[in-house]
Amino acid sequence: MTGKIMAASTDNNLNISASIAGILNERHCSEHLQVLKTFTAALRDEEYRDAVEKEVFSNLLRVLTRLCEELQTANRDGDDLQSSTLQLQLTAECFRVQRNSCVQSERNQTLLRELGFIDVSIKILSVLQAIHSESKDAIFEPLRCGIQFLGNLAVGNQLCKDDVWQLSFPDLLLKLLSVDDEKVLNYTSMVLHTCLDETKVEDLSKPQYIQLALRVMELCRIQPDLDWTVLIATQHFLMSSALVESMYSGMSHHERVTLLELLFAQLREEDSDECGIPPSVARFLASSFQKGCGAVLTLATGSASSDEVLQEALTVISLLDLLCELTSDHKQFMFLQNHPDLLVTTVELLEQVHAIGKASKNIFSTAQNFSSFSGDGDPSSHSPVISFKAHLIRLIGNLCHSNPNNQNKVRELEGIPLILDNCNIDSNNPFINQWAIFAIRNLLEHNRQNQELVAALEQRGPADYSALRELGFLVEERDGSLLLKPVSKDS
Repeated sequence: MTGKIMAASTDNNLNISASIAGILNERHCSEHLQVLKTFTAALRDEEYRDAVEKEVFSNLLRVLTRLCEELQTANRDGDDLQSSTLQLQLTAECFRVQRNSCVQSERNQTLLRELGFIDVSIKILSVLQAIHSESKDAIFEPLRCGIQFLGNLAVGNQLCKDDVWQLSFPDLLLKLLSVDDEKVLNYTSMVLHTCLDETKVEDLSKPQYIQLALRVMELCRIQPDLDWTVLIATQHFLMSSALVESMYSGMSHHERVTLLELLFAQLREEDSDECGIPPSVARFLASSFQKGCGAVLTLATGSASSDEVLQEALTVISLLDLLCELTSDHKQFMFLQNHPDLLVTTVELLEQVHAIGKASKNIFSTAQNFSSFSGDGDPSSHSPVISFKAHLIRLIGNLCHSNPNNQNKVRELEGIPLILDNCNIDSNNPFINQWAIFAIRNLLEHNRQNQELVAALEQRGPADYSALRELGFLVEERDGSLLLKPVSKDS
């Protein structure tokens, strides 16, 4: 039985080979398209795929090369696309043949690579993406099939990956990622993801190539349903500190927020301590927050008249949210406790924001408007700085956890009374009282001087400290230490 199958496959090979060779000697016609479609369908069978002779692929390459030359000539001469319709259909079908032949077949991947299919196919894709026509569907069909071929060719085959990368990077990939067709974008992103490795990601961080990385990030923002671009960003881009820094410097503030949101999602999705984000990326983010944090203050003065100024402030807010997450239950990022002046910057910013909010009615002022939290209201839609003060306090608490030097630093900066003064209910800062209690606990833990300071504040009985007591907490001396303790309901 096996012998009959092999004989049938051999006969099929000879018939297909002869039919494809005949295309080279005749004027293009619909029968040629049918020959290729028959070949495409046959290649869905794994046993047939593995039995296709080299000569068959050689003849197919000659057909593809002829089509490439014809399309190049038509494009160069500015011929009407209608006259090239059959060539475009034949090209699409050649690509389908190539695509199907590579499915789970390392043998065919290697064979097509050695014969030179990559070079010719990429030349055709370069021509197709440059053609401007009202009949876009006629161009999109071969474009999509050609890109799918490159993807199937590269999967699991390092030599093919490297060749595809060498011949398409960066210009063709960038152009294909700018085509107005969702399938072309998706398939190109798939090829890019398949080819990427650590070395290639480092190439992308170079100034002459950064536009390709920026385009991927732009697609993450404007077309979040393209899964491949998000995978490229999270599995490759965010793992490279050099690329993150290069992209960040070349991005608009709006694009930076997208980058920070992806980093935040990456941290949240990882269950283990090792999330894959390098420590150097965390350091860069902390420095970026310190450098730009003053932008958020413009929101209170009304000087945030332009969208660009607003986006700059929102970038600062996103950086703060990310720093809070980095320093919460991620041991590998706790070195940020010792990041130069990060704690000082955060305490000083809290002091400025708090003072501005008290000086006059503005976006940083304490509010009691809890109606925005009922019904369909979304509190985040009412203020760009929702929870900003609460998150500043949260970050201070994180940076002081089991860190005597930072505990002392906050005391020296007079940050403890400042935090106690934020123990009031504030609809602009949900849970600010809980974060204030959390921060005070971390500041008092095993720190006698800080405990004595809070005790002295209680003895003076200022309004700042009474807010803490109203929340149900008092300071109690126990075994020589002062502890925050919930007030019992009976007292």
